[in-house]
Amino acid sequence: MDTFQDHYAVLGVAPAATQQEISRAYRALMRTHHPDIDGGAGAGGAGADRAVQNAELLKIMQAFAVLRDPERRAAYDRSMSGRTRSGAAPQNVPVRKVRKPAGSARDTIRITPVRWESGPWA
Repeated sequence: MDTFQDHYAVLGVAPAATQQEISRAYRALMRTHHPDIDGGAGAGGAGADRAVQNAELLKIMQAFAVLRDPERRAAYDRSMSGRTRSGAAPQNVPVRKVRKPAGSARDTIRITPVRWESGPWA
């Protein structure tokens, strides 16, 4: 259930954006999405539409809560470095099959680091 949300895309800013740019983008989005403002997208509407609009407003508020705090933003950037835009990045793990004496009934897969200095490619 760990859904990845790109906070920079939600606010429409670049990852290298300054605090001032993030604040301006947040305020601009709140002016257009807040239900209490007359021109807001959340004013009026059916229950289903209101739920979607509230979810969008919540995404904006969560993104700003993370990106406005330098420590939380740095932690978010570190967690985002191992991901792609579509979710978690695939990771190749080298696997080596270990042979056991003839008496063992099951094969074992042992995951160990690959020593690139020794092997058929060296």
